[in-house]
Amino acid sequence: MNHKARPLQEIIQDMASVIVAYSGGVDSTFLALVAHRALGERALAVTASSPLYPAHEVQQAREIAQKFGFRHRVIETHEMEDQTFTANPVNRCYFCKKELFQQLLEIARQEGLAFVADGTHAGDAYDFRPGREAARELGVRSPLLEAGLTKDDIRRASRGLGLPTWDKPPLACLASRLPYGTPITADTVSRLAQAEAYLLSLGLRQVRVRHHGEIARLEVDPADMPRLLENREEVSSHLRSLGYTYVALDLQGYRSGSMNEVLPSLLVPEA
Repeated sequence: MNHKARPLQEIIQDMASVIVAYSGGVDSTFLALVAHRALGERALAVTASSPLYPAHEVQQAREIAQKFGFRHRVIETHEMEDQTFTANPVNRCYFCKKELFQQLLEIARQEGLAFVADGTHAGDAYDFRPGREAARELGVRSPLLEAGLTKDDIRRASRGLGLPTWDKPPLACLASRLPYGTPITADTVSRLAQAEAYLLSLGLRQVRVRHHGEIARLEVDPADMPRLLENREEVSSHLRSLGYTYVALDLQGYRSGSMNEVLPSLLVPEA
């Protein structure tokens, strides 16, 4: 592991025991492996499973944990039963993370583990992330952030450790595909999961299907737009079969958090 990641090892060793909120993405996979190597059986990686997380991501998290030998558990989370969350407010991630962290803290209590940790890194400090408030309230640690590691640092170190996630595209739960204020329903989430799984099966590397009522707005990497257009009729037909009337390609391409582009107009300070 490169020298920039060494402070992380020291932080985790000082923690003595930890549960890692492990989604199978770049950051949490790296953190889970470092925790395993530093603490052995005193580290436990826990993956949340719910309609908001594509099943193939949960399965990949299982496979990586098995390959690298770290303790792993999958739990069911129930954010879809929280009407405050499903109303899809601007701070929806707060309620989702609170549900997850409360479950992890209870597991930590039962297992006698000292801390719960998430994969927040130094770059996340500059983004809109309401889930951070839930972490602060509940005392969840962010070792990657504490060590000052950026996403690029984590990718380089992950590659050095042989993790297959080192160049994995960013992950986000399916609720992020809906505009704020649009109710999050089981039917909509299921449609989005099916639509994105289909598009990924075409060989596209990065896909977001943004849900705008009858419109599916597709975001892909610009380099993948020709492949998508080559399959234009098939793609349109498939997504229409899932219930969309219109299928549109966003010419700006994929960008993380594009639904947050409306935030300045939503986050108006109180008078």
